[in-house]
Amino acid sequence: MAKEQAARRTGAETGAGPARRASDRGRYGRLSRERVLASALELVDREGLSALSMRRLGAELGVEAMALYRYAAGKEVLLDGLVEALYLELAERLAAGPVASAESAWRTELHRIARATYEVCLAHPHVVPLLTTRMLAVPLARRPLAVLKDHERVLDLLRRAGLDDAGTAALFRAFTAWLLGYVSVELRPMVDNPDEEDPAFRLGLHRMPPQDLPGLRRAAPALTEQGGPEGLALGLDALLDRFMRAAEEQTSP
Repeated sequence: MAKEQAARRTGAETGAGPARRASDRGRYGRLSRERVLASALELVDREGLSALSMRRLGAELGVEAMALYRYAAGKEVLLDGLVEALYLELAERLAAGPVASAESAWRTELHRIARATYEVCLAHPHVVPLLTTRMLAVPLARRPLAVLKDHERVLDLLRRAGLDDAGTAALFRAFTAWLLGYVSVELRPMVDNPDEEDPAFRLGLHRMPPQDLPGLRRAAPALTEQGGPEGLALGLDALLDRFMRAAEEQTSP
């Protein structure tokens, strides 16, 4: 014990750091924030959010878990990084496609954003719950810049539609709710036993009391079908039509 205390005093007097520090040089070379987040995304895509931990991610990268803390201060920061990674991928998709520049094309561009968001979410289904849960935990100003830029992009389009500030905010909330809600419904598990060939047993209808849930049992086969991008666009058009009609009614004499 006396030797350990003397060693600590010596280190303090000489300004030396800890005798051993977790190295951030893994099996793929020196780490970076981008590499850490990319590896976290790959892990979650492959095994789900429950598999993500600092220790497991360190093992994936071939480093000690402590080496990750200089790139992500903890698991919550890592989760926010996954949200950021999705929005960065969305921005890349949007940048790669044609942009509708005419003032009257705001609606086309909004559809393009919705479609690209849908595609990114379906490519990373295990991360999608974070788009809601992390936004419930993180105030607006503390969200990743990529998320805030997406908000700015949508708000700019709604202003180009001629809406005032109140109308822009209302439609922004409705657009976000429809988009994330639609994606969440698309990704909900519906099949009870994928190995069953009989549709009723495949859906687990025998688990639903027919006297209490007749409508749900009848609708279950149709509910298992995804609406796809066509359903997304149909609902978005209905939403936009409703808000634009209300805006016209307010401005008409």
